[in-house]
Amino acid sequence: MAFASNLTALGDAMPWVAEQLKAQSGGKVDLRVFEPGKMIPALGVFDAVSEGKVEAGYTWMGYEIGKVPASALFGAVPFGMEPWEYAAWFYFGGGKELLAEVYKPHNIHPIFCGTISPEAAGWFRFEITSLDQIKGLKFRAAGLGGKIWQKLGASVTLLPGGELFQALEKGVLDGTEFSLPTVDEQLGFYKIAKFYYLPGWHQPSTSQYLYVNKKAWDSINKETQALIETTCTAAVTMAIAKAEALQGPMLSKFEKEGVKLVRWSDEILAAFKKATEEVMAEESAKDALFKKVYDSQKAFQAAHQPWRKYGFLPR
Repeated sequence: MAFASNLTALGDAMPWVAEQLKAQSGGKVDLRVFEPGKMIPALGVFDAVSEGKVEAGYTWMGYEIGKVPASALFGAVPFGMEPWEYAAWFYFGGGKELLAEVYKPHNIHPIFCGTISPEAAGWFRFEITSLDQIKGLKFRAAGLGGKIWQKLGASVTLLPGGELFQALEKGVLDGTEFSLPTVDEQLGFYKIAKFYYLPGWHQPSTSQYLYVNKKAWDSINKETQALIETTCTAAVTMAIAKAEALQGPMLSKFEKEGVKLVRWSDEILAAFKKATEEVMAEESAKDALFKKVYDSQKAFQAAHQPWRKYGFLPR
């Protein structure tokens, strides 16, 4: 596991999958869940599965952006698709096939196995009222979001979730993003950082995957493969439903704890959007697979736009 299995909707989808697989197979499929650091480092799932050190691991796709640039596009895209849109692209817009293409050279069979509501933009020890404050800001971020913070001058560090409370407490970080309000509450950020910024422009949806070593996957019979794939598809529904159900009450709890909920100003959001466009163009120019996947996502969004515009009530 890349994150604790008790983290709501983010981590607890995997234990649910393991339980369902065991029940549906009569105990024949035994997927054992190990907490971060118990078997491999929290951020080491990609390497461990690719190298065959473990048969499978559960993680957010994007921690390996340095080795597989296109991976981050399957984890979260700044100003990108919301969870149901992402699932539509993945299952019916060519995403699943592109994912297989991206990970084939790395000896991994990845399975879409969870997605959650938009993350918050981050917790800060002080209020951010201007772009100038971002320059030199000590901030934890991952994936493409981290590159965009860097573009605006922040000093970005990637730390696993279990280390963030202490880093905030000791002043190693001025701020951090991690996940949903419910998950952030479990990690205790509200006790230290009293300014909670939204919306999470960097991750309108956040997707998790079960990575299976290719040799291990090929050794499983077709019936078991289908069972695992289908159960992970069910986990996508379970995770988004749980994520959506619980966030409103949690925001109310934060306010009672003295946290100030802050919506980014139009000026700062516009700056994040401009930096996003620059970063995505740069990454597309550097990596052909990144460009192929991103172009596919943008084409799907464009085709879907009329339905978004006319099919839903105004927000």
